[in-house]
Amino acid sequence: MTVYEIAAALPAVDVLRGRCKALAVLERIIDNSEPYYAYTSMWGDGEAALMSNGCGDEWTVVFTAGGAFIRVFDHESEMSPFRDPDRELWPGLLDGLPAVFRPQMEEPAFSDEEGQFVATAVLWRLAGDDRWRAGEGITFPADDSRDGSGMLRILLDDVVDRYVAFAEDYYEIEVDPAIVAHVVAHVVAHVVAHVVAHRPLTDAVVQTLNVGATVAELRDDLAVIGYPMAITSIARA
Repeated sequence: MTVYEIAAALPAVDVLRGRCKALAVLERIIDNSEPYYAYTSMWGDGEAALMSNGCGDEWTVVFTAGGAFIRVFDHESEMSPFRDPDRELWPGLLDGLPAVFRPQMEEPAFSDEEGQFVATAVLWRLAGDDRWRAGEGITFPADDSRDGSGMLRILLDDVVDRYVAFAEDYYEIEVDPAIVAHVVAHVVAHVVAHVVAHRPLTDAVVQTLNVGATVAELRDDLAVIGYPMAITSIARA
């Protein structure tokens, strides 16, 4: 998958923001250590969703008043600037980038130790725009078209199914025997859909995914993400 394919499939900015928050909430419920998917409502003057697999691959979606900016880095891609002694970005990667997103080039989190912007895929969408855009006329490597944008597929319309599959694999969820697997898969899918819909969390919902978790324990993380909490749960905290 290339940046052009993912740009054509990503949802509108507000929908994308909701999905990013949902992924972050699910991560905090299931594993309260280093999250694979995270979200912060305190990213400069905006907000940001972040993904890191701990192996050098990552993406960030920055939400600002001007729209949304996405930076992806696949450390194994032939389009990585580390392929080049001068750390030059792949040709065309930033062609057409609006001025409102240019400050992202100076973001330390997106730079190498020398302060140079590092990415293998970049997308953006201005507030009020009708589609996502990427650099114009990018020519991908003949033998490896990967630019890392495929890591964004979890944000597409089948986000619930994709997250369930991810959680079962990454967190090694036990769903055996077959009948229990069927029920657990159904319940997990139901709870993921609950979070994606941004209904307020309750202890009952949280404990379906992690029996030892409570909304009270997650309150600080949920506040950073900007996710609504059930009034009754807050009152008990």
